[in-house]
Amino acid sequence: MAKKGNRVQVILECTEHKESGKPGTSRYISTKNKKNSPDRLELKKFNPILKKYTIHKEIK
Repeated sequence: MAKKGNRVQVILECTEHKESGKPGTSRYISTKNKKNSPDRLELKKFNPILKKYTIHKEIK
């Protein structure tokens, strides 16, 4: 039986990677509480292809 609650898994994708023109994507999986943060999540995470920290936004 599945857990009941407001915590959901979200996928974070790099915003700068598409503009760079390099192949591949940088994605991370995280969790968030839908009740406390209903808007889309933005975190600074490491992009191994660009070799720097960039802003990763939640995708649907």
